[in-house]
Amino acid sequence: MRLAFLASNNGSSFRAIVAAIAAGDLAATPCLVVSNRKAAPALDFAREHRIAAQFIPTTADPDGADCRLADALRAAGADLVILSGYLRKLGPQTLNAYAGRVLNIHPALLPKYGGQGMYGRRVHEAVVAAGEPESGATVHLVDEFYDHGAVIAQVRVPVRPEDTAADVERRVMAAEPDLFVQTLQNVVTGRITLPNAA
Repeated sequence: MRLAFLASNNGSSFRAIVAAIAAGDLAATPCLVVSNRKAAPALDFAREHRIAAQFIPTTADPDGADCRLADALRAAGADLVILSGYLRKLGPQTLNAYAGRVLNIHPALLPKYGGQGMYGRRVHEAVVAAGEPESGATVHLVDEFYDHGAVIAQVRVPVRPEDTAADVERRVMAAEPDLFVQTLQNVVTGRITLPNAA
């Protein structure tokens, strides 16, 4: 299975998935990394590992960027698209071309604490402020709405009474890579079936 990745910064999940592939734990091929930030460390990591890397800016011409992204993914022969901290909403061209084949990981137990503006530390601050006894991470399908697509897999972590948002963030971030790798292993082996997946 050929995996393409979209990342705005470090691409932590992308790095974990590439490591799992290199270790022989995931039968897949990383075929492309795209970022909306020219200086994203994920692009440097991709080049160091001889993975095709492309910068597609999105701010000046979102519609044009959407077309370029869809074309780049198709040209790379991507079977699945993995969002790894990609902080831009996908456009209709990309979503139509890869309907049911775009996965994201969100640092909370969706449907709670999702939606526009809910990313990074903000999510964990909201979890702590609400007095939740647990949080976690969710792998979900991506559609035209923020954090809205079908939930594919989740992992739960405790939230202790004395925890700060930073504490919860560390715990969730530590759990995310294994969750994403395990989810992809289940997709590759057929234990999880995605709509339209190759």
